[in-house]
Amino acid sequence: MPLTANDVDRFEASRPRLEAIAYRLLGSAAEAEDVVQETFLRWQAADVDRVEVPEAWLTKVLTNLCLNQLSSARARRETYVGQWLPEPLLDGDPMLGPAETAEQRESVSYAVLVLMERLSPAERAVYVLREAFGYPHREIAEILGVTEAASQQILHRAKKHVADGRARTEIDEAATRRIVEEFLAAAASGRTEPLVRLLTGDVIAIGDGGGKIPARAGAFEGVTAVARFLRGLFKPGGAKRALAGGSPGVYAWTANGEPAAVAVVDGRVVGVMCLEVTAGGVVAVRNQVNPDKLERATARWAAADHGEPLFHVF
Repeated sequence: MPLTANDVDRFEASRPRLEAIAYRLLGSAAEAEDVVQETFLRWQAADVDRVEVPEAWLTKVLTNLCLNQLSSARARRETYVGQWLPEPLLDGDPMLGPAETAEQRESVSYAVLVLMERLSPAERAVYVLREAFGYPHREIAEILGVTEAASQQILHRAKKHVADGRARTEIDEAATRRIVEEFLAAAASGRTEPLVRLLTGDVIAIGDGGGKIPARAGAFEGVTAVARFLRGLFKPGGAKRALAGGSPGVYAWTANGEPAAVAVVDGRVVGVMCLEVTAGGVVAVRNQVNPDKLERATARWAAADHGEPLFHVF
């Protein structure tokens, strides 16, 4: 039986929440959109009049589609060219979902999305549904087909894995901008000393070019190596300008609720550098330059009031 207008409206009312769940589970806005569309097709094929709680039914279908996707994604990422990083979402993107609590903000931060790659699909699902969306363990157990006690144990393991790799300090918007501006000024200075003062001793730098933009296969580790890498990254060069399609304007911004630098050429986002900041300084620099993972950021950028860049590079 074809869906009625009311049936479609019920689905569309759930779409923002479904997209936010799927993004946290998959780390990709494009893949999140795909699984939400597949969820709609399942809704379209179902006898919706017999669905007592549409929100619960849709969440279960979506989560299981994401679990299947995560299982196959692990195999794909083994053959991924270079380092794999999540797709960054710029400030204000509705797919970021709820951000009222520290747990909700934490669950979508770029650093935690990276850490969640270490979790099993089940651990990731329980962590997202519980920490970001407040689902009770009874409902999570129903979604995953496990017992309530098992759901609680899975969450405990997931939170430990995330906590072991994370030492986050929440900072306000004004402090975020100051950190990014100071960091960018140091990186563009051409000297390593200003950068060294801002980086922690165990800092890492990772880039994702997806095989389309040159990026080092492994991470840079340690303050000296990362400072030298950043100095070289911001050093002018004709080859870099040609690769970027011009001289990028660099902006202090926020991505996934964390400090970030956004590089833009003619309205096109060509790079998003996400900074993980602790009380001791910048502990990680994660640079997304894969053009396939910047299309949504470019669309969001076009709708943002971003003013003038801090400077141009290359």
